[in-house]
Amino acid sequence: MNPGRSHSPAVARYLIAVLLVLGASGCAAGYVLRAGYEEAKILWRREPITDVLRRPDLDPDQRRKIETVLAAREFALGLGLNVDGSFGSLSYSDREENIWVVTAAERTRLEPYTWWFPIVGRVPYKGYFDPDQARAETADLERRGYDTYLRSAAAFSTLGWFADPLLRHQLRHEEEYLVDLVLHELYHSTFYVQGKSAFNESLATFAGHRGAIAFFRAHPERAHPPGGADLLARAEMSWEDTKRFGTFVTRVATLLRGAYTDHDGDPAGAIAARESIFARARDEYRALSFPSGGFRSFVDEPLNNAILLHYLLYGTDLDVFEAIYHAQGDDLGRALAAIRKAAETDLSDPFGAVRRAFPQAVSVRGRWCGGSGAVCDLDRAEHELAGTGSIETERGDLPIGTGGHEAFDHLFFPAEEERHRL
Repeated sequence: MNPGRSHSPAVARYLIAVLLVLGASGCAAGYVLRAGYEEAKILWRREPITDVLRRPDLDPDQRRKIETVLAAREFALGLGLNVDGSFGSLSYSDREENIWVVTAAERTRLEPYTWWFPIVGRVPYKGYFDPDQARAETADLERRGYDTYLRSAAAFSTLGWFADPLLRHQLRHEEEYLVDLVLHELYHSTFYVQGKSAFNESLATFAGHRGAIAFFRAHPERAHPPGGADLLARAEMSWEDTKRFGTFVTRVATLLRGAYTDHDGDPAGAIAARESIFARARDEYRALSFPSGGFRSFVDEPLNNAILLHYLLYGTDLDVFEAIYHAQGDDLGRALAAIRKAAETDLSDPFGAVRRAFPQAVSVRGRWCGGSGAVCDLDRAEHELAGTGSIETERGDLPIGTGGHEAFDHLFFPAEEERHRL
């Protein structure tokens, strides 16, 4: 695709194709038309990044960030990612927070509410361009008895259907975030398993974080901007904190599942048990070390099942992916190819397929997370993982992990709503 500005007929063809697919699937007309209109505006406003860089009055900081995005695109090609025209143009939306994401869950089970979408299958979130519509959807779910979580997202992927642009407001972020964002979203365009949101998001989280580290190692001149921080060190800290938080939240989820099982048929008892677990978890979170700043929303906002599932969505088996990376000689391209090859042997259970293909890559953290508390011996677990590569656990085959990269979501168009256990 041409990364430059789309002409009107091209945008019209894109929009018509989307509307035909979604109309045939029975989507609500108002939702589809609003989403198509907002997406068309973003596509129409695209300007080739190469043209932007020719402007003599371009802010030097923005110039450097845009050049880093272009370099990240080239780096992605070397990893085998599908780049095409994505992030080759710059556009803007009418609001800085242009996507609002709704998630919901059962109140006495760690079970997400899901929507069904053409092409991608079931997903545990729904995106809106209109914040009022998102708030109305959230209120409706709450009236129906669900836990909810409404948040904004800085980016979304069209999974390669369009040449996704870089948005102007994203340039307010630092360069390690931008490289992570580009690689995360490009991985979605490269490999996506229908109806397996936790696998898709977690693997993209791994690709984005590990990819940013590899990028700055390969481009030391970009790791040290004038007067700025060490971006390589920041990318490494962010990845370590994401893995650490994933281990912590996984243990919280395990305790919750146990409590809900113990209080099956007793909603009041289940709610009381979960509030006790949430309170302990907040206290124990404060005792953990997160050099990059951590995940303050865990203690700053009320917890419920929808919020916890959001945290879990983006970090399932990050430690398994990391162990495979080390087993592949710390070669990210080889690791991503190996994980994809394994997952494709059983797309109905990609996590299980990867674990079966790499039996030594099952997290050591399970060994050090026993007992009744939510905190694990993280330092010992991480030391063993890094030092031996031979790791075992008795962990069940459940979606686990963290929402360490909260900014990345897709905008999808639902045909019908369903509830489905992850």
